[in-house]
Amino acid sequence: MSTLRDNWRIVVLVVLLLGSTVALFVPGAPPGTAANESAGGEQLTNLQYGIDLSGGARIEAPVVGTTAEGVEVGNQTEAVQLQTALSNRLGVDPIDLTVRPSANESGTVEVFDGNVTEAELRTALEEEGYQPETVRPGVTSETRKEMVDAIDRKVSTSALSGGNVREVNVPGGQNLIAVTAPGRDAEDLIDILEERGVVRVYAVYQNGTSGNWTRQQVLGQDDFSDIGTAQTVNNQPQVPVVIEQQAARQFQNDMADAGFGGGASCAVEASEHESVDTINGTCLVTTLNGEPVFVGGVDPGLGQSFADGTFANDPQFVMTTTSMDEARELQLSLDAGQLPADLNFEDGSRSTLSPALADQFRTNSLITGLLAVLAVSLVVYVRYRRREVALPMIVTALTEVYILLGFVALAQYPLNLSHLAGFIAVIGTGVDDLIIIGDEILQQGEVGTARVFQSRFRKAFWVIGAAAATTIVAMVPLVGFPLGDLSGFAIITIVGVLIGVLVTRPAYGDILRNLVLDE
Repeated sequence: MSTLRDNWRIVVLVVLLLGSTVALFVPGAPPGTAANESAGGEQLTNLQYGIDLSGGARIEAPVVGTTAEGVEVGNQTEAVQLQTALSNRLGVDPIDLTVRPSANESGTVEVFDGNVTEAELRTALEEEGYQPETVRPGVTSETRKEMVDAIDRKVSTSALSGGNVREVNVPGGQNLIAVTAPGRDAEDLIDILEERGVVRVYAVYQNGTSGNWTRQQVLGQDDFSDIGTAQTVNNQPQVPVVIEQQAARQFQNDMADAGFGGGASCAVEASEHESVDTINGTCLVTTLNGEPVFVGGVDPGLGQSFADGTFANDPQFVMTTTSMDEARELQLSLDAGQLPADLNFEDGSRSTLSPALADQFRTNSLITGLLAVLAVSLVVYVRYRRREVALPMIVTALTEVYILLGFVALAQYPLNLSHLAGFIAVIGTGVDDLIIIGDEILQQGEVGTARVFQSRFRKAFWVIGAAAATTIVAMVPLVGFPLGDLSGFAIITIVGVLIGVLVTRPAYGDILRNLVLDE
C-alpha cells in the first residue's frame, strides 16, 4: 500500500499547483502588483503582457553628448577641479559634465549639453592645459550603461508596467538606447523620459553685509535615504522624505547659518517663477529639472531643530508641491534618480503597436498552444493505446505549464511572443521526457515489485537529467548576452525544464508507480 512518504512528490506538485493558482488569480497576490494595466482594463489573471501581446510603444534614441578622449587627468581631485573649470568656461551646469580620470587608459571628458560643439569642447580643454587625442559626438560605454540602469529604474517605478530598456547597436556604429512600454503610446513614453528628474533644494536668504540675495543649494538628488508616497494632506500635495544621516548634519548646519534657525515666512509663489534665480525672499525652494515646484517658509519648530542641532537625530520632513502631478513626478524623480544625460528623440525612431494587433497575436498564440497540446495528446495516445497511462502523462505536462505560468505571474515577468514560444517548447520537451519514463518502465517487461520499478525509473531519470542539463547549458548564453527576444525564450525554457526535472517528472513517476503496482 502506498504511503504519504512514498508519494511526497505528488504532494509537492499539489502544493505548487495551489500556489500557482494564488499567484495567477488572487488579486494583488504578486508583491506590489495590482491589475495588469498594460493590457487595458481589468484582467482575469495577474499575468503581465509585454508590447507584443498588449500593444505599446518602442523608442530608440541616441544619448545627447560630446566626448573628448585621451585627456590626461591623473586623479579624482583633478577631475573635480577640471569639471568645475569646464562648467564655467562652457557655461553649462556641472551635472552636464563628467570627467573620468585616466587609470590604465586615457581619461575622458563628456559634455551632455547639445549646444556645446566639438570645437568648443576642444578649445575649453586646451585653455585649461589639456590636449585631447580625439573629440567626437556621442558618449562613452560607461555613460550608456548608466543611462540604461537609470531609465530602467525610472520605468520600473513609473506607470510603465512591463517596460524594457537596453542598449542597441545599429549599422554605421551608432549606439542607441531602446525603450519599450506596453499599453502606452510613444508620446506617453517620451513625456516620462524627456525630463532628467534633477531634484535640488535651495535656501534663499539675504546676505547681511551686501544685501544681495544668496541662493545656496542645501540638498541634492543623492541626499535622501527614504522617499514616501505622494499624497494630499489638508489640500496640500506633498512627499514625505528622510535625509541621509551625513547629509542631514550638513543640511542642519547650512540652514542654521543661513538664518533659518527661528523659522521663516515666505510670501513667494512658485508658479510665478521659472527659476530659483528670480526668487527674492527668505524661502526654502525645491526645484525639479530647474523649475521651482515648491517655494515656502520654514516652520518655527523645524527651524528650532536646526538651531539646537536636534534635526539630524530624526532627519525627516515633508516636501510640498503646487499640484498632485508635481508631487508624483517629484516622488518618481527621487525614487529613480536623475538620468545622466538627455536622449535625442529627434535623431531616434519610434513605433507603436496597436492593442488590436496585440490582441490578435494573443489569440493566435493561444490557438497555437492548444493545437500543440492536441497534437501531443494524439501522439501519446497512439503510442500507448492506454488511457490510464496517456491521460496522466498529458495532465502532468499541462501541470508543468500551469506552474510555469504561476512563476511568471509571481515574478511579474511580462510575457511576449518569444516567451510563448518557450512555453510550447516546454510542452514538447516535457512530453518527450514523460515518454522516456513510460517506455523504460512499461516496455521492458512486467513490473512485479517496487524495487524493479524504482530501478527502471532511475535509469530513465538519468537520461532525462542529462538532456535537461544539455538544454540549460545551451540556453544560458542566450540569457547572458543582450540578444533581445531570444533571452526571454531562453529564460522560460530554462525555468520550465527545471520545474519538470525537479517536480513534475518525479511526480509522474509516483503516479505511474501507483498505477503499475496496483495492476
